[in-house]
Amino acid sequence: MDDQRYLYVSDVEKHEVRRYQIGDKNGTLVAGGNGQGAALNQLNWPRYIFVDRQQTVYVSECQNHRVMKWNEGATEGIVVAGGQGQGNAATQLSCPNGLFVDTLSTLYVADTVNSRVMRWLKGATQGTVTVGENGEETGANQFNGLFSLSFDRQRNLYVADYGNHRVQRFSITIIPGIPASARWAQDGDTVVGGSGQGNDTNKLNAPFGLFVDDDQMIVIADYLNNRIVQWKMGDANGQVVVGGNGNGNGLHQLNNPTDVLIDKETDSFIICDALNRRAVRRPRRNGTKQGEILINNIGCWGLTMDDQRYLYVSDGEKHEVRRYQIGDKNGTIVEGGLGNGSSLGQLNWPTYIFVDQHQSSCDEVKQRRKRRNYRRWRPR
Repeated sequence: MDDQRYLYVSDVEKHEVRRYQIGDKNGTLVAGGNGQGAALNQLNWPRYIFVDRQQTVYVSECQNHRVMKWNEGATEGIVVAGGQGQGNAATQLSCPNGLFVDTLSTLYVADTVNSRVMRWLKGATQGTVTVGENGEETGANQFNGLFSLSFDRQRNLYVADYGNHRVQRFSITIIPGIPASARWAQDGDTVVGGSGQGNDTNKLNAPFGLFVDDDQMIVIADYLNNRIVQWKMGDANGQVVVGGNGNGNGLHQLNNPTDVLIDKETDSFIICDALNRRAVRRPRRNGTKQGEILINNIGCWGLTMDDQRYLYVSDGEKHEVRRYQIGDKNGTIVEGGLGNGSSLGQLNWPTYIFVDQHQSSCDEVKQRRKRRNYRRWRPR
């Protein structure tokens, strides 16, 4: 969700990202929409999304191993990280997922297979390891299948450690005079979970999406528990706020949720309910038992909202990103839409999305093949 309260959703089945206004059922295609592929006007299984204040959209592409940036109105994206094949070199990524772009246009990426978080400075041709790359174990400096990430106002980095069923927090400090390529010995603090796999309120079961609000309230898409959990900083237990009633398609249920955000304007949660192929909204107030369907029949994986309250959705099936006004049923393509592929107009399983202040989008793809590209898309 951006500052204007547009919601952005990635559709992994359609390989696209759409932007919605609340109440809009169709949305606007903002990335992809040209079929599955690797061209610059395509996506291949888009997942997570980030939108900045200019409505620049950043999308993680699963199958193309890249992050793309799409400016508002662009017909193709720009590779902004990776693009040198799958691997663990500083120029490479291996199955990236969650992403975040700060006010200096520095890109942070959850590099899943390499068990690390990478940082790419604006215009850089290679990234640096921020945390991780110490093997897939349970140590304080290790991950086991990291997915999404987020920052709070104190520049603490939060990482959803999927395989270890926890959320880790790291203090990220930029010190003048220290090269950006410097490697830091960094241990994280477990702030959510860490008590093993399970469905008790002190446990998680494969956390995917992650959102941290201004008060450091942590909200997690608890994937295999089919629920959204809210966790206050310092608490030993979380609170189930959506779902937790078994997997199903009732309005009081979820089926493998992959991403979540808080819409401040309506004080509600907006959720990618992946296996139910829908995006749903649920008020945060106590006593609300069920939500409402915002978007139906979509291969949703990642979503975000910009400053104008457009909702952006990545559609992995259509390899595109669409933008919706809430209430809009169709949306507008902002990335991809030319089938799956690796050309400049295509996406290949785009996943998570980030949109900057210019409404440019960047898509990151967690790819099962052996190539990684990150791309940036200019306005159409």
